[in-house]
Amino acid sequence: MAVEGKSVFFSSPDGLRLHAVDYGRGAFDALPVVCLPGLSRNVRDFSRLAEYLSGQAKTRRRVVAFDYRGRGHSQWDKNWKNYNILTESEDVIAGMAALGLEHAAIIGTSRGGLIAMTLSALRPGLMKAVVLNDVGPVLEGDGLTQIRAYLTKVPKPRDWDDAVAIQKATMGKAFPALTEEDWQFEARAKYRELDGVIQPDHDPALVKTLTTLDLRDRLPTMWPQFQGLRNLPVLLLRGENSTLLAEKTAEMMEEQHPRMRRETVSGQGHVPMLHTAGIPERIAEFLEKAGH
Repeated sequence: MAVEGKSVFFSSPDGLRLHAVDYGRGAFDALPVVCLPGLSRNVRDFSRLAEYLSGQAKTRRRVVAFDYRGRGHSQWDKNWKNYNILTESEDVIAGMAALGLEHAAIIGTSRGGLIAMTLSALRPGLMKAVVLNDVGPVLEGDGLTQIRAYLTKVPKPRDWDDAVAIQKATMGKAFPALTEEDWQFEARAKYRELDGVIQPDHDPALVKTLTTLDLRDRLPTMWPQFQGLRNLPVLLLRGENSTLLAEKTAEMMEEQHPRMRRETVSGQGHVPMLHTAGIPERIAEFLEKAGH
């Protein structure tokens, strides 16, 4: 039984109008799930996963996916410097409070995983379990360089077929496992059509947050924040061809977190698509085994 996601809006602590999609509010007693997207991504990345967890899994759950400021249907910030992990973490806290989410399992894709680690310091009681999708306390410079290069000059498709072709050209080498349907999903998640124009669904100023980093230098790490998850069950998903999360980092995470379960997603890079490769079933099983 499919559960329809409903758009909801709430205010950030500094007054921006922010967006989320809520699947199954008030319908389930199990621990809800909060989905946090990547740097330039939005709630559409989680649509099929949310439909599975709320409508098809053995234990059905309320699922809420958030658009950060400047992404999706959330208001853009006039000050691009507010596009940072701390501010976005505070926005998530505000959103969970506005939607009556006292506790949740967090599913964090890339930047969303960094926010989950930050929440372990800001408000650890909010989280009961965490899924980290291709992200850890150490980010590889090569992966960030690729992301910055793409965001610096995001291609503007002529039509939806062109949008799919662009995604294949950009990501195809790292994602040989994807089907034609997966590529269609990826294009529709990344772009939005407004007044007949297909365009990226984020504030272009977002790239400025990466241009200030010297990716040749040693990047800051988040090991203390990752340690904040040590008392929680954690599932780490790593794309086999990931350029952002190194295998050695994943191994170190396992060593430091006795309750962490690690799985590799074959034929995908950064980041694995959460509706593919049996991932929805894996996440549902993980939450069940974690006692939630």
